[in-house]
Amino acid sequence: MSKPDLLLVANLADRVVSQLEDDFTVHRYCEADDKQAFLSDCPEGIRFVATGGGTGCTREIIEALPALEVISSFGVGYDAVDVEAAREHDVRVTNTPDVLNECVAEVTLGLMLALAHRIPESDTYVRDGKWESDGSMPLTAELTGKTVGILGLGRIGKAIASRAQAFQMQVVYHGRNEQANQPYPYYADLEEMARDVDWLVVIAPSTPQTRGIVSREVLEQLGSEGRLVNMARGDLVDETALIEILASGGIAGAGLDVFENEPHVPEKLRGMKNTVLLPHIGSATHQTRAAMGDLVVKNLRAHKAGKPLLTPVA
Repeated sequence: MSKPDLLLVANLADRVVSQLEDDFTVHRYCEADDKQAFLSDCPEGIRFVATGGGTGCTREIIEALPALEVISSFGVGYDAVDVEAAREHDVRVTNTPDVLNECVAEVTLGLMLALAHRIPESDTYVRDGKWESDGSMPLTAELTGKTVGILGLGRIGKAIASRAQAFQMQVVYHGRNEQANQPYPYYADLEEMARDVDWLVVIAPSTPQTRGIVSREVLEQLGSEGRLVNMARGDLVDETALIEILASGGIAGAGLDVFENEPHVPEKLRGMKNTVLLPHIGSATHQTRAAMGDLVVKNLRAHKAGKPLLTPVA
């Protein structure tokens, strides 16, 4: 019996592709030089798409596959999938939540510790021989007793909040609505929360409503002793304003795992000592990425078997 056809839109890990090949005939759109021609030459009746959160799936792909039924996306964020087009064509969309919550929360606290204690700079200071030649590093900040405002108290936001409490931090949050049965104070206004916190952690999804939500005004309210950590998407923060405010001392620092035009990182950001910059590695461990890939496959297998999707988002 022949395997159903699947369009592979993003380069996924060998572990994932190997599992897909067990159940599907995989057509590697991601490797095609002429992608439009590749789509035109694909067999009729493709019902399945596997993709990555950063690559997504465009309206062009969705409309080129009239039999398409499901798009399984690797990652929590699915903003690169044209969900509106998927809904118009009755195509289901899945993502990979929960399995990366703990990992992203760990990296978030790691960024906060690195920024507060100037860990990367201190490492360079030792390696360059400056400890011996110039004496001790200047004193640094710490997390204990500080207040962290979480923008987006979802699954990952809650995991970050619990870890922040382990560092004896006070937690508050902002989101579209106040959540019932949460122990953390809620701010309906993001600027007001930024004014009242020492740390602003961004972990909300990228949507038309959240893009640019961390505006110049929000950053100004954070103040000269405030610090920003962005673990969400680069487009949630006004990057131009952030660079200017960091350069002027308007905020104390920023820890960034994501950027507006990845993998491009502005040279001005790269040259600043009051930043810690990561190459979008919030979930990049062997354990977590394996679990994410397995969930991509499980969603596709469930649909193939006529069972409910495990993690539908549309």
